[in-house]
Amino acid sequence: MKSAALLTMILSLASISLPASADMTAGEKAAQSCLMCHGENGLSKMPGTPSLAGQPEIYLASQLKQFRDGKRHNEVMNVIAKPLTDADIDNISAWFAQFEVELKKK
Repeated sequence: MKSAALLTMILSLASISLPASADMTAGEKAAQSCLMCHGENGLSKMPGTPSLAGQPEIYLASQLKQFRDGKRHNEVMNVIAKPLTDADIDNISAWFAQFEVELKKK
């Protein structure tokens, strides 16, 4: 029973596609259009708009693909993500994921 559960877990993890090596220069260039809402280097100061800096690359890529493919709905993001290729998404995701965010008490 335990081995069947382990095998199922391994097979499901194997189906997750991790981004290929990203082009950070292309990611930075493509991410410039994100900064108006998501803030400088992805640190949002706009209410209701999440910070992207430091988010896991696989999470960012997944969210962008869902916006692009119409599986996640946001009037602005669906339009912005629609023309993005998988390579664009991988590059943008890698660029935002490279930042380390440090939390400090006020």
